[in-house]
Amino acid sequence: MSTMRISGFASGMDIDTMVKDLMKAESIPLQSMQKEKQTLQWKRDDYRNINKLLLDFKDKLLEMRMTTSYRARQVSSTNEDRVSATASSAASQTSFSISKVDQLATSASWLNKGSLTSDKSFNASKSLSSNTFAGGLTWEKGYVNKQNINVDDVNAITLDTNVKAGTDISVVVNGKGFKVADSADNLEANEVYFDQATGKLTFAEGAIKKGDTVQAQYITDTGTVTKSLSEGSNTIALGAGGIATDGTFSMTIDGDTFSLGNQTEGTKYEVTDSSGAKVGVLDTKTGNIVMDEAFTEKTDVSVTFQQNYTSFSVGANTSNGDTHRQFFATENESLNQIVSNVNSANLGVSMLYDSFTERISLTRTETGEFSGDAGADIQLSGGFLTDTLQFDATQNYTDGQNAKFTINGLDTERNSNTFQLDGVTFELKQTFDTTLEGQPVSVNISNDSEAVFENIKEFVETYNTLIDAINSKATETYYRDYEPLTDDQREELTDKQQEDWEDKAKSGLLRNDPILRDILSSMRTDFYSPVNNDASTGVFNQLAAIGITTTKDYMSGGKLEINEAKLKEAIESDPDAVENLFRGDGTTHGEKGIAHRLTDTVNGAMDKIYERAGRASYSNHQFTLGRNLDDLDKQMTRFQDRLTQIEDRYWRQFTAMEKAIAQYNNQASYLMQQFGGTQ
Repeated sequence: MSTMRISGFASGMDIDTMVKDLMKAESIPLQSMQKEKQTLQWKRDDYRNINKLLLDFKDKLLEMRMTTSYRARQVSSTNEDRVSATASSAASQTSFSISKVDQLATSASWLNKGSLTSDKSFNASKSLSSNTFAGGLTWEKGYVNKQNINVDDVNAITLDTNVKAGTDISVVVNGKGFKVADSADNLEANEVYFDQATGKLTFAEGAIKKGDTVQAQYITDTGTVTKSLSEGSNTIALGAGGIATDGTFSMTIDGDTFSLGNQTEGTKYEVTDSSGAKVGVLDTKTGNIVMDEAFTEKTDVSVTFQQNYTSFSVGANTSNGDTHRQFFATENESLNQIVSNVNSANLGVSMLYDSFTERISLTRTETGEFSGDAGADIQLSGGFLTDTLQFDATQNYTDGQNAKFTINGLDTERNSNTFQLDGVTFELKQTFDTTLEGQPVSVNISNDSEAVFENIKEFVETYNTLIDAINSKATETYYRDYEPLTDDQREELTDKQQEDWEDKAKSGLLRNDPILRDILSSMRTDFYSPVNNDASTGVFNQLAAIGITTTKDYMSGGKLEINEAKLKEAIESDPDAVENLFRGDGTTHGEKGIAHRLTDTVNGAMDKIYERAGRASYSNHQFTLGRNLDDLDKQMTRFQDRLTQIEDRYWRQFTAMEKAIAQYNNQASYLMQQFGGTQ
């Protein structure tokens, strides 16, 4: 229950101000705790900032533990026009002699016989049926069906049993096309067998697995689309183009049957009822039927039809094995669409149409010869390719060939003109034979001393930046008279004055901190203790031996300086010893290279700081300063409760005083009235 407060009505005193002044004195210990809390928070943040610097340095140490920092290679070729090369850090310091390049690697290619039209009128962006091909184009009739199957049981994958006999099917699993085999026996990894009677697909063992997606395209004699159209609708979308007008077409609406009538214009044909009256128009290109009148109520519609289509297959022998894909094209598609479909099928084959010559080429995307005795590097089938597009196996076809060359006296081959050998990537650019004249092309691999020097120099600079930051904190001036500001103190200062004061209050919180001093001391020991392991040499087993020493300024905390000439000389004379000095491995401190030692030191220091100051994701109970902050919060809460009680006591006392004075005043007034009344 709160105490009723009476503020100076009887006494005339400013009780509110008096209580506030009294509470300020009582609150001094709370202000001290608030300042202590702020100091702990600043100290925690300082530790965490040090850890961020250590984490960045740790990334640099990771680089210094990798061979690429010490085995940078430079390559020179005596004839860049003929052979060029690059080298990885895995390359040995050696040389190669290429005395002959008999042939360069080339891609298999196939150019069709001639122009697609006799009068150069072909338009690749228009539908196939809009163009007249010099080689002719024969359409098949049927419905191009599509089916996606999520594999649950690899032995129970079935298609529609109404697949049209004698037609090809397209089977693609996870982007890979499969050839349709004549038998389920001895299937290859890229083959599938289709059982016409049951619709079952059989793959080679292990070719597919549960969770794969089988995409199939195949031909059925007709396709049927059933839709329920809403009131007010007058368009029936079949979702298929290239509708055959001389094939099967039948539309049923509420039991009434409709058929195709006369052509109105272009690809549009009348749809008529049983009496021959027009009720709508079919666009054979888009497969949309627009009715003359909108439906007055929800209506069920069923349309059975055929499409004009053609099919063909493309495949290749590649470095990843044989590829194969069966394609279906309806008459409403353009040649540009077909070219795009082939190029996006991941067959290792690129199709190109040239509008100027009206000719088409096929090129395998890889150079080299992969077919061996297995046939051509590019395989085609289907009248659309061989007749309509005029690809003739006896004309304009060239198999791919390997690069053939002699290196260090060894006659060898590669599928590509760019290849790797012992960590060196070569690029053959010309054919030549220096056994007849001239000098062989020499490719020399040597250590790139300048790159190694720059890596070590950058590492030393990163280390110095870290040491400077840690040493600055460890030696930072501590201003004893500058404590965190209270809210009342802030009100008396300008923003600039508050900033200056706070900078001094934050300064020196980690001065002579044992963790920071230990980091500096341990790092100096890591650098200057000799490295003695199985790979060490007596010449370069200590940092000073390669020209890296501590600066003469003892106040710098152990920063390093480099004698550049001495370091470069060490890298040139014994790069392996320099590498071992930094990244040598071992079980003891003396056996480990400097980068490994520093990594251990940094990890240990970071663990200590995490234990002391945690990290942003930690809760307070997980680290020392956090627990101190929690303890302070509890103390402050208890003290605030106590202040509330004290304030209530003051108010009770002043309220009692006010009541007493008020009672006295009332009595005095009464007496005065009585005395006045007797006169």
